[in-house]
Amino acid sequence: MYILATKAEFSLARARLPDSKETAFHLTSVERQRLKSGHHDFQGRYTEALCSAIEVNCSEPNQPALLKALTPVFNMSAIRPVMNMTTCTNISTYFTLYGILGVDEKAQLLLTYLWLHYWWINEFVTWDPVQCGSNKISLPRNKFWVPDIVINEFMDENTAPPVPYVYLYNDGKVHDAQPVRVVSSCNLNIYTFPFDIQNCTMTFNSYLHVAMDIKIFLARSAENITKLSKHVMTTMGEWELLDITTHKYSAGKNEDQDIDELAFHIRVRRRATLYVVNLLIPSCFLITVDLFSFLLPPQAVDRSSFKMTLILGYTVFLLIMNDLLPITGNVIPLINVFFSLCLALMVASLLETILITNLLSGSANFSPVPRWIQVFVLQFLGFLVCLPQKTKEQKGSEMKPSAVVARQNADMGPPEELGPVGEGKALQELRSLGRDLQAIRLRVEQQLGESKSSEEWIQVGFIIDRLLFGLYILFISCCPLKVKPSKVLFLFISLLMHAPCSSIMLNCSRPDPPSLLEALRPVFNLSPIRPVMDLSTRTNISINFILFGILGVIWRNEFVRWDPEQCGSSWITIPRKLLWVPDVVINEFMERNSAPFVPYSYLYSDGFVFDEQPVKVVSSCRLDIYTFPFDIQNCSLSFNSYIFLTDAIEISQTLSVEEVLEYSKKVMTTVGEWELIGLTAEKYRQPTSYGKDYEEIRFFVSVRRRATMYVVNLLIPSCFLITVDLLSFLLPPKSVDRSLFKMTLILGYTVFLLIMNDLLPITGNTIPLMNVFLSLCLGLMVASLLETILVTNLLCGSAHYSPVPCWIRVFVLHILGRLVWLPPKPRDLEDTVIQNPAAQEMKVSSVGAEDGEAPEQKGPLDDDKALQELRSLSRDLQALHLQVEQQLGGNQSSEEWIQVGFIIDRLLFCLYVLFITVSFITIIFIWVNSYNTS
Repeated sequence: MYILATKAEFSLARARLPDSKETAFHLTSVERQRLKSGHHDFQGRYTEALCSAIEVNCSEPNQPALLKALTPVFNMSAIRPVMNMTTCTNISTYFTLYGILGVDEKAQLLLTYLWLHYWWINEFVTWDPVQCGSNKISLPRNKFWVPDIVINEFMDENTAPPVPYVYLYNDGKVHDAQPVRVVSSCNLNIYTFPFDIQNCTMTFNSYLHVAMDIKIFLARSAENITKLSKHVMTTMGEWELLDITTHKYSAGKNEDQDIDELAFHIRVRRRATLYVVNLLIPSCFLITVDLFSFLLPPQAVDRSSFKMTLILGYTVFLLIMNDLLPITGNVIPLINVFFSLCLALMVASLLETILITNLLSGSANFSPVPRWIQVFVLQFLGFLVCLPQKTKEQKGSEMKPSAVVARQNADMGPPEELGPVGEGKALQELRSLGRDLQAIRLRVEQQLGESKSSEEWIQVGFIIDRLLFGLYILFISCCPLKVKPSKVLFLFISLLMHAPCSSIMLNCSRPDPPSLLEALRPVFNLSPIRPVMDLSTRTNISINFILFGILGVIWRNEFVRWDPEQCGSSWITIPRKLLWVPDVVINEFMERNSAPFVPYSYLYSDGFVFDEQPVKVVSSCRLDIYTFPFDIQNCSLSFNSYIFLTDAIEISQTLSVEEVLEYSKKVMTTVGEWELIGLTAEKYRQPTSYGKDYEEIRFFVSVRRRATMYVVNLLIPSCFLITVDLLSFLLPPKSVDRSLFKMTLILGYTVFLLIMNDLLPITGNTIPLMNVFLSLCLGLMVASLLETILVTNLLCGSAHYSPVPCWIRVFVLHILGRLVWLPPKPRDLEDTVIQNPAAQEMKVSSVGAEDGEAPEQKGPLDDDKALQELRSLSRDLQALHLQVEQQLGGNQSSEEWIQVGFIIDRLLFCLYVLFITVSFITIIFIWVNSYNTS
């Protein structure tokens, strides 16, 4: 967080102070006005001084003599080097971009390494190069006045090696050069990542001085800067420099209010080869595999397990490659959406495969296809995907054999009633043999055969399969998308101090800055004490802030006052260390201020001091992340004097919080994870342990998290996986290994949670709802896997179980069964389906015993042998018939256990649907409510 104030706020704040004297600089606007803009190619241009410079006389033509002659100039390093305060100091600058160190998309920062150069004229010095033996000399920077030129977008301290020296030339020209490691804010647009081009701005201006004091110009053309930067750049990393352009913001007629600025626009392009090789090509391979998996026949291959394994692999691939993807709360990159759509298509194809498998396995028990599905899917979509509906004549011919067999079986009576009495035994055995064959055929056709309704449902599934295949090809060919960026966030501070006591009047010997500096030296000696003539006088402090980057303080120094006409100026800039500065602190500050240092302050003729400096605030805040990532945080910034009590310093607020909030939103440049939504302020009087009070103004900053990144990277993939597990209940457990499918899904979800753990907040205060939701999803997945194992066990081993206990029959089969729309089947229906195998076998044995005596009484020997062979074949077919009935039909106890498993399966499915519905409604409600809160 950064805090900022400008000279405009200072003047407005002074106007609102009680008993403030009118000065020559009364401003009415808080915002900087940029009235004019233009490009300057400035090379070696300097404004001539209006007054003559101090002549330096050297006793000898050597460097020690020159250094000794320059001593009077060093004593005036505290003030701007002009003989007349109305003279503007022109600063010429350029830089060489030595290296692009990186980009932080989430923090919206650009890291660069610059070689900076400044030139300006020091009017206090000039010498004869022949007399002094040299036309230039290198001296420590702290011996001279140095302009407070800063980069507005600078967000951290300069960690480059310090360079202590500057060059001073005989005509008063000063050349200052130093390396700078710039961590600058940049509004990054990563929509086209990794093929993105970023345009970052570095704005150079004086931090304190207005345009009438300091103007800044370009010392080299932008083309030369670009050419030189490309020539010397040594880093060949992720980013490539395209060009550097400049733009000059002129103050126009408001030079006494605005600050002169020079902006450099740096265009860099990301080298995309790494991302193409590591992200796009593997993703295209996996999506192509999923596309060709549509060619796997679902009747013969467990396509669902294949697709589930593919989704697991794709999810792990994305999560491992997550470090390569940019993270930002501003805009969703197109490649992130592409990956999400690929995952969504994979999930959709898996769900469609589950539907196809369900239709192939259970369509015989479905009701007829509704009319609208026949028209829309079978006719319209079938024609669209080149799968027309089969003609009715073909279906009738296919079903005719089954109908004939069924009719013949219905017309035949019991074995003892068939045929006339005189018929031979062989003919009766053949008819008995035919009946057994017909029964076996009917049973097999019931198990494997297809009715007209079943064929239509299967055709619906194949049409949906072909349609999704076509959509897959269309998506891979072209994937249009548009994502809109979000908005911005900021903060600003100024402090004002005022004392109503009379000031000391200063007398200047001449109307120029050196004489004013000399008259101020007694005041500088009083800098250790609070600037009041009477200790009972309170120093009034007014505070405003804009959330952006700079802290401004204004107070009145009663030790100083001068006549602007006598001293030649109504203000002067001097080093901050020469004045008393109030100890106003932010109580929540938890780290050293690492913002760039600004050394100067404005001192006005009426005793007002205007001081501003950038502050990078790392403050403590009690965060409530229960509704993460849709949370709104309310953090406080408490301003007070650290040691002075109420009787010494009074703190007040100048601007209203509405004005501060409005200005903050206007000036903010970084668009990160958080959005500023509100600002309030309250004034407190806090007691101390020894009975006295101190004043404090506390600002409450409300920020809202931009949840898009978390929705895309956490919620949507989690919802995809939980939906897959929900629809996996449609897989028939008799023909598909559903437990293996669910185990693979749980493995993928566990890996997903472990790798996404960095996105989740860590706190010992409260558990976020998001963590609870993800844990419940994992718990339901495990419960569905355990239930699948139970159902599979009942299907395979229930024939050997004891009968269902009475309490299970009542509670599960009757109560829960009706609750989930699976009532128990009536027993008479079951008896008609499964015949009594013991009775059948006894009939076969008795008939065989009677016929065993027949060969001795009737017919020739050959007929008797043929009859015996027919009876033996009939017994084998009857035994085979009984085994088929036992395998496919089962007994009543086994069917009850299987029904118990199906009821538990349906009950868990309903609980799953209820959980997902409640979760989605809660998430949407919390998300919408966070945007309605301000």
